[in-house]
Amino acid sequence: MKTASYNKIPVYLVLIVMLILSGCAATVGHGGQPITATVASADGSTIRYGVRGQGEPTLVFVHCWTCNHTFWDAQIDYFSRNHQVIWLDLAGHGESGSHRQRYTMQAFGEDVAAVVKQVGARKVILVGHSMGGPVVVEAAKQLGDRVVGIVGVDTFYTPFEYPETPEKIAAFVKPFETDFPGTSNKMLHSMFAPQADPAVVEAIVGKFSAADPKVGVSAMYELFDWNAHQAPTDLKRFADRLYNINAAPTGKETPANAHVVMVPGVGHFVAQVKPQAFNQELEGIINILTDGGGKATP
Repeated sequence: MKTASYNKIPVYLVLIVMLILSGCAATVGHGGQPITATVASADGSTIRYGVRGQGEPTLVFVHCWTCNHTFWDAQIDYFSRNHQVIWLDLAGHGESGSHRQRYTMQAFGEDVAAVVKQVGARKVILVGHSMGGPVVVEAAKQLGDRVVGIVGVDTFYTPFEYPETPEKIAAFVKPFETDFPGTSNKMLHSMFAPQADPAVVEAIVGKFSAADPKVGVSAMYELFDWNAHQAPTDLKRFADRLYNINAAPTGKETPANAHVVMVPGVGHFVAQVKPQAFNQELEGIINILTDGGGKATP
């Protein structure tokens, strides 16, 4: 009896190892429990991601410039009740590594695509905040029919005017190259509505303190370049599946088109400052996309 019991142990361990290596644990998550794992992006960068909850469509949350996945904590908690939710840290951000010199929107899109494919999600809605907007558009190009919807958060169709020429881009980015912490801090504080709770503002801004200046400067250059050269074509290409939840700091701002909803009384960090209002708007968009009502051209 002792010999037979002992012989079963190696088989059991082998099965566990095989499941881990094959990515099955990341794909399913026992009982819907949260799991975290890593996957190699196209350039070999190690991308940390997490999966929580069950149910289609899968929601993929992509953070903004020099942020990390914790900016989506309130959304992960809320939406994982009825959906499989995926979070990730883009290369060079949060808990992810990096082998790249240029932080292009396409390379970030490859990070997202690698995670979605590893998890095995077949029906996804990509949600990207700020820089995450262009990133999820690039990911959608690589994921094809898996993507039933794209949601930009305070990105696209906003009052912010991106510099378009190489000279203007260089002039905008120069202060970040000279004094990255100071310039970033000043910019971030300007992104909140006047009525924002100072404690909330400082809590959000404080999360940027670990940002790598080299990553931040490169990503900013590439973001502006994408907006100058890719945005017009790509936003038109995905117009039927692209929705936006944008900020309306004064409450008087109007949506640019029928696919844009506005959250009044909040600045750039819509999901973090007003999570309940944001979650409600996102839930409405999910319903439109999954009920087949998201095909009208704005």
